[in-house]
Amino acid sequence: MKFLKKHFSNILFGIFILLLIIPQTRMPIQVFLQRMIAFSPSTVKVEKRETLANFSWQLREVNGTGVNLSESENRVILINLWATWCPPCIAEMPSLQALFDDYGDKVDFYFVSNEKTETLHRFLERHSYNLPVYQPLEDAPGLLNSRALPTTYVISKKGEIVVNKTGVANWNSAKTRELLDKLLAE
Repeated sequence: MKFLKKHFSNILFGIFILLLIIPQTRMPIQVFLQRMIAFSPSTVKVEKRETLANFSWQLREVNGTGVNLSESENRVILINLWATWCPPCIAEMPSLQALFDDYGDKVDFYFVSNEKTETLHRFLERHSYNLPVYQPLEDAPGLLNSRALPTTYVISKKGEIVVNKTGVANWNSAKTRELLDKLLAE
């Protein structure tokens, strides 16, 4: 009993490390920890905002329908680059789904992933997400080209990149909703 009392914290730490090594428990732990640190995304300062001049980006919906980002020119756009194997991506998906549920008819959402169609369908079905998921058919326009996941852009009607967030965020926040409302009113 003395041994357990003396080494209790070391034993707990060892169990935690062991759980991180096991693939079946690593992902849920990583997602949980990512959600704990997710905050509202910050906006790009007005003087540092870049304007997207080229909206041409061929995408394919997971159902097979082709679409071009240029169809959303002069509209408020949210683009999320993500993957099903990415813990921060998975961590922020519930907040993005909630935002999509409320703004899906006002804001054009693009959830872009390079993964196979079957993988994306399984992920969406398993989590009951109804997000508009696309696969790129060509490289993204220069300002939207990111090698980090997740990366999310919010683009104004004028084409200004208002939010350029890499990493996990809480997208279903009052701050984000206020920003979208402001951009929609412009």
